[in-house]
Amino acid sequence: MSAPPRQRTEARRAETFGDLAADIAAGYGLVLDDWQRDVLDGWLGTRRDGLWAALTCGCAVPRQNGKNAILEVRELFGLLRGEKFLHTAHEVKTARKHFLRLQHFFGRKADDPAAKFPELNALVAEVRNVNGQEAIFLKNGGSVEIVARSKGSGRGFTVDCLVMDEAQELSDEDLEALMPTTSAAPMGNPQWIYTGTPPGPKARGEVFSRVRRESLSGRAKRQAWDEWSITAATETDDPKALAATNPALGSRLQAKVCAGERANMSEEGYRRERLGEWLEDSHGLGVISAADWSARLDPTSTIAGDPVLVLDVSPMATHACIVAGGMSPDGRPHVEITSDGSTLDYRPGTDWAVSLLGAAVERRGSVTVWIVQGSAAEALVPRLEAVGVSVEFLKRADYAAACVQFASDLPAHLGQKPLTDAVLAGVKKGTDEGLWTWGRVKSSTDITPLVGATAAAWLAATDRLPTDYDPLMTFK
Repeated sequence: MSAPPRQRTEARRAETFGDLAADIAAGYGLVLDDWQRDVLDGWLGTRRDGLWAALTCGCAVPRQNGKNAILEVRELFGLLRGEKFLHTAHEVKTARKHFLRLQHFFGRKADDPAAKFPELNALVAEVRNVNGQEAIFLKNGGSVEIVARSKGSGRGFTVDCLVMDEAQELSDEDLEALMPTTSAAPMGNPQWIYTGTPPGPKARGEVFSRVRRESLSGRAKRQAWDEWSITAATETDDPKALAATNPALGSRLQAKVCAGERANMSEEGYRRERLGEWLEDSHGLGVISAADWSARLDPTSTIAGDPVLVLDVSPMATHACIVAGGMSPDGRPHVEITSDGSTLDYRPGTDWAVSLLGAAVERRGSVTVWIVQGSAAEALVPRLEAVGVSVEFLKRADYAAACVQFASDLPAHLGQKPLTDAVLAGVKKGTDEGLWTWGRVKSSTDITPLVGATAAAWLAATDRLPTDYDPLMTFK
């Protein structure tokens, strides 16, 4: 019996087409394992109004276990009911292999006398075999177009279902090009499917990690997530761990082959690729403990003298935060998210920050903000300067030193929840010479307030401000 997923999120459904889809595929020789059928049940679950119960679907399972068979069945079933698919992969060779598997069902061309399943080939309007532009179009309007991802790979497509295989290599830039393809889904019932393995330290896996965190957060409503993985406490060579994380062990995946992998791969690589360990889990708790952060809580703390203002923006520009820093009367750095007394300046989007700072310029005559060099906040510089805001940059080397300093000598703070949540979630991203910075992808939540506070505390505690610096603290 196949091992169940260690992590599973299910969207509430009224019924599922999973059994029907699996039975249809079995009739053409593609027989799913029980664990694959369970995943498919979640993907093909429907609500009472007929829409897919899960808008977002994800499956993370170690390599060679058979996740692609689930995609084949999902697409075969969808094609027969007239759905349009855009199937994307990180590499051209992976996309090509998937096309050949689907072509096995439908034939090499319309009216293909050599087609293995004539009744499926009779549905074909066109098969496009051009490398990099493979596609199958059916007479009922269903289609699957298969591409390797690039900056513009989603341009010109309008589909019902967007499949992102090898999602451990899916970047935010890739997603931005692909996601609009389903905005006007022809059947009015879109779905996004992510499949892959845990991202490695050099992978562009921010999207897959974010989908996972959201799916497991308890907030998800229309998300299905299945994950075979170990925890940081799992012993690498425990045979139970291998069986628990590889549902195809003993069938298409052999234990002796896995033993060979263990002998040749690094321990970190083996734990990730064969046992499904996520980097964000392997790092365990954040750098700063709740007890240490709580020890610096001081609701009466204030900034004595001139404060410094830092603006930070999350990588996808979903949130922005303004943090003020300065020295408290007892000589300790103090940080806080700025506020008008009721609303903290950590909010969705970025337009509000530009407008707020621009309005402050009109009242005060001049306003200066700092941003971390190379961060997403740099994209706002032209707009900030257009409304009269002066921008200073904290160099990356200084930011790395600031991260180390922040963790080793915590500033005073007011206990603001968004800042506390970010501080406790922050984990390390290593750099050279023993320095490190906060890892946005590895952290379990958005750490924009932490990045701003780190820079603000450093600037306040070091003699780094220009002599003509005109700071801003209260600008409401």
